[in-house]
Amino acid sequence: MSKNEKQLIEQYRLGNEDGRAASSRSTNLEFHYTKKHLHGLIQKTDRVLEVGCATGYYGLYYAGSCQDYVGIDIVPEHIDLFRQKIAQRRLNNVSCRVGDATSLKGVGDNSFDVVLCLGPMYHLPPRERELVFAECARVCKQDGVLAFAYINKVGVYAGACILDSRYPNELANQCVLENGTDDLRPELFFYTTPEEMASRAASYGLHKIKNLGTDFFFLMNLVNEMNDEEFERMRPLYDQMTSYESCTGMSNHALLVCRKRS
Repeated sequence: MSKNEKQLIEQYRLGNEDGRAASSRSTNLEFHYTKKHLHGLIQKTDRVLEVGCATGYYGLYYAGSCQDYVGIDIVPEHIDLFRQKIAQRRLNNVSCRVGDATSLKGVGDNSFDVVLCLGPMYHLPPRERELVFAECARVCKQDGVLAFAYINKVGVYAGACILDSRYPNELANQCVLENGTDDLRPELFFYTTPEEMASRAASYGLHKIKNLGTDFFFLMNLVNEMNDEEFERMRPLYDQMTSYESCTGMSNHALLVCRKRS
């Protein structure tokens, strides 16, 4: 069980995750490039499990692209909202339930073709991230696809130093760079690196397909202030930044995509 379960539920119980993808242009980029990085990896015959499904953004998006989609989330209010959306759209191949990413009780070994973990790693310290890697590897079929979203400590801190005059400071140096935690909410947000994520995944038999950024904190204000025409001129640069692993460490959110091998 996640040690910060109560804090997570309190953080998200009001449904503030619902609609986050559309809250700003910079926020939407994480969702846009996550889908781009997953393009072609989910097939019509696949059973898909999303661990940390929130209110169903990806579940609704991929409902028509797979055989079954199962969402699990630790926040009961998220599941309530997701169920309402499933019912409204009359989706027979999508379901969801409350559960914990660190212990996927009731999910059988080798039972899903694709396992998506697109949120839990943001909120778990290293020891509990290990549990999530182990559980996701356990429930994924051989040769199946797994994807893990995470927050880069260097990218998020560099962005804070550019956008917020309070940074850098000694507390943040210690929390973010040394401990891999947020300086303001150290019990709620945890950070890592592309190298650490790929290394830990490999220890569970998960072989990297790609490890790419999805957004860049230091550009947040810039892209939000642009009009549509200005942003379209910048889009090729953003496409490049999210396509090369040489840029991944400077991203805010990133996505590690793996395949399970023996």
